[in-house]
Amino acid sequence: MNFKHTETSIPEENEYPKLVRDLIPDIIMRQGRTPETGIAKDDDEFRLYLLAKMVEESNELKKAKNKDHIAEELADIMELIETILNLENLSSEDIKNIQKDKREKRGGFEERIILHDNGDDNR
Repeated sequence: MNFKHTETSIPEENEYPKLVRDLIPDIIMRQGRTPETGIAKDDDEFRLYLLAKMVEESNELKKAKNKDHIAEELADIMELIETILNLENLSSEDIKNIQKDKREKRGGFEERIILHDNGDDNR
């Protein structure tokens, strides 16, 4: 599957400051514009921007209309996951073990169950 960028238009895309991929400033300059950039000052600030970017990409995934666009947004999310794993000194194996444990204790999503109400009368 080849990558072809899909334009989206969700509000988060136009909120600044925001984390962008490393080559985005160069791409903007090739378009004749001058971006204002900075570098996250520490891991805490970087983490905040990573998590905000995860929300942005999740919203883009939610709006994706076809398989190729879904794949593109999932690639962005995977890039963020790998960056967060590195930042937190976690491995994908650590996460897979937690995923397996949660699946065993709480199930997966294979049965496509939609919960309409949790039956709690104390709402």
